[in-house]
Amino acid sequence: MAIVFLLIGLIVFAAIGVPLAFAIGASCITYLSAVRPMFLSMMPQRIWNGVYSELMIAMPLFMLAGELMNTGGITKRIINFCMELLRPIRGGLGEVNIVASMIFGGISGSSVADTSALGSILIPAMEQEGYPPDASAGITVASSTMGMIIPPSTPMVVYAMISGASIGALFMAGAVPGILIGLTQLVLVYVISHRKGWHPAKSDFSAKRFWKAIFSGIPALLMPLFIIVCVSFGICTASESAGVAVLYSMIVGFFIYKELTWKDVWNALKKTLISSSSVMIIIGFSSIFTWVLTIQKVPDMVANFFMSMNVPAWGIALMFDVLILIIGTFIDVSPAILMLTPIMLPVMQSYGFTALQFGAMLITGLAIGLVTPPVGMCLNACNKINRMPIISIFKGALPYVTCNVIVLILISVFPTLTTWLPAILGY
Repeated sequence: MAIVFLLIGLIVFAAIGVPLAFAIGASCITYLSAVRPMFLSMMPQRIWNGVYSELMIAMPLFMLAGELMNTGGITKRIINFCMELLRPIRGGLGEVNIVASMIFGGISGSSVADTSALGSILIPAMEQEGYPPDASAGITVASSTMGMIIPPSTPMVVYAMISGASIGALFMAGAVPGILIGLTQLVLVYVISHRKGWHPAKSDFSAKRFWKAIFSGIPALLMPLFIIVCVSFGICTASESAGVAVLYSMIVGFFIYKELTWKDVWNALKKTLISSSSVMIIIGFSSIFTWVLTIQKVPDMVANFFMSMNVPAWGIALMFDVLILIIGTFIDVSPAILMLTPIMLPVMQSYGFTALQFGAMLITGLAIGLVTPPVGMCLNACNKINRMPIISIFKGALPYVTCNVIVLILISVFPTLTTWLPAILGY
């Protein structure tokens, strides 16, 4: 009864235009006022406890590092590096888009930042070389989904805080699914480009230009490698590595590429403050939502329901995948993680799934929601770049999003895809 009351309240408040974070909080307040008014005094403490975590320091710092990259010339060097390597291949700029997203995602940890940064450069370039507008936008938003899967990942920081799983192990658990998505999208772009005649631009090979792009891109490419190594091998914590990422971005932007200014730093700080504050508000109110579900024993009831169905583990995994895809269509990533984890993680663990596999499944599935209407944050970010209707962008992305769905099914059915790398590294 509790979950029905909360969900109805959430839907009603969201339908009348209340922002999602406040709709979550309002539904909880309404429920507690009607059923458990004595618990209302505990709400401020619960909100504070929801965001009071050392891990949460990493989230705004990774966001800030991504902003500094965009203005400090790092993003541009990544794209130039990928262009020199992949331009001669059939579907050249489409391939560049995907590989650049894989590298960029390993720095910013944000799919929306990936879409905004790379899309503003590559979408016009792809259209200029003859790619259809919907394909240019579709490849960009579909490839950006790797930003929250390939480490470091901001959503994985949120999941680690709720589940108690090791952030280093989670980063490694997300590496293989992220790379698999990238590889399958590369193959698909090549096939579609061959079928539709998307030829790369004719340009003479220049050894000077090639090596210039390589050497210029090295400082940018070292950043994700450094972060992954530091966190995975315990050299520093996720929060410390995020701080180092910010420092590294500033050093490269100021002294190596010399494109970063103090005005850019100030603007990046303001953007990060706004973005991280909104996420913190969502996390704070979502913690109340999960707390109410816990005191009403909703996780236990859900676990008993699934156990009574007598369905094999792979069947439960596929059912959960469908649930993720549906929820991700309507709810943004952070609140979805906060609401689903305390309910579904115990259920999945009772069927033998580890917290690492569950986390990889959850975040891989929710990443698809970023490119599906009506919420689709990456769709909205792309819309601001090319002013195409969101539905048109989604249609262009749909063939490439199927790669994400295939990988989601694979990691759900074959646990080793997410667990073998953390196991090798001693997690």
